[in-house]
Parts: sequence; C-alpha cells; structure tokens
Amino acid sequence: MGTIDEYQDRMRSDPRSIEELVSTALTEAGEEVAWDAVCALHFRGTRQVLEKAQELCRSINPVERTLGANILGQLGVPERTFPRECSSTLLGMLDGEEDADVLHAIFVAIGHLGEADAIEPACQYKKHPSSEVRHGVVLALTGHDHERAIEALIELSGDEESDVRDWATFALGQQIDLDTPAIRQALAERLNDTDYDTRCEAIMGLAKRKDRRVIPIISKELASDSIGCLVVEAAALFPDSQFLPQLTAIRDIALRELPDGSDPSLHRWMIDKVNVAIDACSSREQPESKS
Repeated sequence: MGTIDEYQDRMRSDPRSIEELVSTALTEAGEEVAWDAVCALHFRGTRQVLEKAQELCRSINPVERTLGANILGQLGVPERTFPRECSSTLLGMLDGEEDADVLHAIFVAIGHLGEADAIEPACQYKKHPSSEVRHGVVLALTGHDHERAIEALIELSGDEESDVRDWATFALGQQIDLDTPAIRQALAERLNDTDYDTRCEAIMGLAKRKDRRVIPIISKELASDSIGCLVVEAAALFPDSQFLPQLTAIRDIALRELPDGSDPSLHRWMIDKVNVAIDACSSREQPESKS
C-alpha cells in the first residue's frame, strides 16, 4: 500500500479531470476506489473543485449532495483552502435537508472544518431519530469547549446507540482539556457502560482529570481476560501502586507467548505501554487526585 507520503503524492499527481474524479466517486462500486477520487479532489483544493462541490451540494440527488459535503469537509488538505466558503455552504445545506445520509455527511464535514459557528446549528440535531445523524453531530462538536457543545456532548454520551456514546465520551474525555464537575460526572456515568469502547474512553477521561473514582475501575479492567491499550494508558496517566501486580502479570504473560495471529510489532507496542505504566506506578511521587 505504500507510505502515507507516497499516498499523498499519488493523490496530488492524479491526472484525471475534476469531472472524471466526480464521476468515479459517484459511480464506482468499490468504496476504496471511490474514496481515492474524493481524496484526489481534496488535495487538488482549487476554486474549481470548490465550485463543483457547491454545485453538487445544490443537487436534487441526495447521493450528489453527500459527495459535495464530503469534498468540502477536507478541501485543500493538509492546508485547507476556502474554509469559510466551505463552512457557509455546509451550514446552508441544513435548511430543509431531511436525508439522514446527507445530514451525516454535512456534520462530519463540519467536524473536519472545526468552525465554532457550527456549534449551535449542530446542537439542534442532537435528538434526531437517526443514530447516524446524532453520530455526525458528535463529530461536529468534538474539540469545542463551548458551553452549548459540552451540554450536547454530555447528553449524547448517554445516547441509546453505543457508537454515539463512545464518540461523545471520547470527545468529552480526550479531545478537550476542560475539567468541570459536570464533565467528570458524565464520564463517571459511563464507567460501567455495557459497551467496552465507551467504558475505556470514560476511564481515560477520568484518568486524565485525576479523578479517584476511576482507580477501582482501572484495577478491575486490568484483572479482566481482555485488556485494551486504553486501560493500560490510563494506568500510566493516573498511576497508583495498587496497579503494579496486575501490570507485572500482564507483562510476564505477554513476554512468554505471542497470541495466535497477533502482529509481533503490535504485541511489542503493547508491552512497551505496559512498561511505561509500570514505571509510572513505581514512582514515589504520585499525582494529586480529585475526589
């Protein structure tokens, strides 16, 4: 597949016209091939691409409107071109839009742009019946510590759909540094979530904020049969000497055997993370905690 740099060079040098790339993105059955065409448009990032995307956004065809939004969200990567025009077009699309796939694409694109003026419009869709749209709303609000964004993300962290809860918890826990009782309480309410990924994001968020409620949960997860890297990272982030026996046992098992089908480099990566956590928990100086 090549390196990221090689991929980017290939996207930048794609010889196809804008119309050819758009046609491929709309008609190609293979998702990877279709998305490569979109990425080539992203890297081209010219005003001609902007105007073509805006034309697609005005289409009566929802598939074309979705493509238009997908193009605008990352136009000009890695250095964005025409961000204000892109944001204005995307926000204007919300007026009267009812298709869930298009709405999802709009909010994902808004999330890529990171414009603060999208917060209020996005919050209006936090109760949308489509979980895909609500997931898009989370992405649109991620990275913002504005009061309205935080309130919406807290509400969405308790969503009925696990994917929405997971991403909202991630947004609250790891994507902002703001530390308030309301954020910590929202994260604490996800510590026993039935969804493992959501649970781990809550653990990381509270470990980052040095909230002692997370200590017994980290200990419990370290003793489980399936241990994810986020739990180990949380133990390093908010170290406690009581984690040492569990972390040492995890490392000893990992050093003895490589799980069937495992990638040796990933296995080594996990061992390295465990060693970092062991070193942190062995330190005499433990970080201050919050009740």
